Amino acid sequence: MALRTRLCDLLGIEVPIVLAGMGGASTPELAAAVSNAGGLGILGAAGCSPRRLREWIARTRQLTNRPFGVDTLLPASVRRDQATTQSGRAPAELLPEYQRFAHDFMEHEHLPIPDREALAREAGIELGEGGPPTFSKEFFAAQMEVVIEEKVAVYAAGLGNPEPWLERLHANGTKVIAVVGQVRHARQVAASGVDVIVAQGHDGGGHNAPIGTLALIPQVRDAVGDLPVLGAGGIADGRGVAAALMLGADGVWVGTAFLATFEAGIRDFQKEAIVEGGDHSTVVSRCITGKPARVIRSKWTDAWSASGLEPLPMPFQPMVAMPVLAAGTVARRKDVSPGFAGQGMGMIHAVRPAAEVLRDLGAEAERVLAGAHRLTQG
Repeated sequence: MALRTRLCDLLGIEVPIVLAGMGGASTPELAAAVSNAGGLGILGAAGCSPRRLREWIARTRQLTNRPFGVDTLLPASVRRDQATTQSGRAPAELLPEYQRFAHDFMEHEHLPIPDREALAREAGIELGEGGPPTFSKEFFAAQMEVVIEEKVAVYAAGLGNPEPWLERLHANGTKVIAVVGQVRHARQVAASGVDVIVAQGHDGGGHNAPIGTLALIPQVRDAVGDLPVLGAGGIADGRGVAAALMLGADGVWVGTAFLATFEAGIRDFQKEAIVEGGDHSTVVSRCITGKPARVIRSKWTDAWSASGLEPLPMPFQPMVAMPVLAAGTVARRKDVSPGFAGQGMGMIHAVRPAAEVLRDLGAEAERVLAGAHRLTQG
């Protein structure tokens, strides 16, 4: 049997497997490899400056003639209540205190304070570009202008509702995907007119939901009528792909399994951390972006948890965390900067080519689904 659903016709792909738009990891090389293998590659462009985003799109077009997409965050995903924190103090007022905490942590861990170049690399920007601050509303809005001007085949909103841009995106023929973590958000983006919804459960890496994947997928399926749904969160092998399809999904959105590939844009020591980790190795923390995100547990996540500090909203919390992560990356410290990953990382045992990962996901799902009839035989 061939693993094929209506999603394949909608997006112009061969198998209903979509690369998650993982910021900094889903590079042109990884996105093109997934698209060339028959899935849909997505660029993880959340931290890309508008100029770099345009360059990434151009490079991906050089590497593949198949459809691919771009994933960013949206301006509305930056917290609207930035004026004050729960303590009653403004985030900008608290920022120096939090940065001192990060500085003290780096000193305690004997990490060199990163220079401007290291910080720029960690944030995915180039020095001297100018423009709005990274992870600000203005930054995300500028990215959207690039997405529209470049007329990409698929746009994915990793956070937020793309409704304000839908008319212009659809006018370009762009298919629009929205990632949600709760049924109420699924209903909202469905009413806005998106083409595909990703139901990403609590098991997933990066920004995620309070609802488990197994419970979320069928509830989103029931809530959005006939709209195509992708299942996501902890899906790292073909058994997970098959399970998502049986829960009512039309395909899957896979991240962590593609992090442990040669093409992924993370460092080798971070790929090692994924291969070495297990089901116990991740935590949900707000210490990096200010929003709940599943990451590989580290000394930084532990120190933040023990500090009792209230996370700051975007873009302030990244200003605290980025120097720490950049310092850990420069020092190749997997105990400080191991990266994001979902709970499926315990099923990943080697770093492999992305095309091989995609083929194995599809082939195993086919075998599992083909054998399911045995369960109903008397």
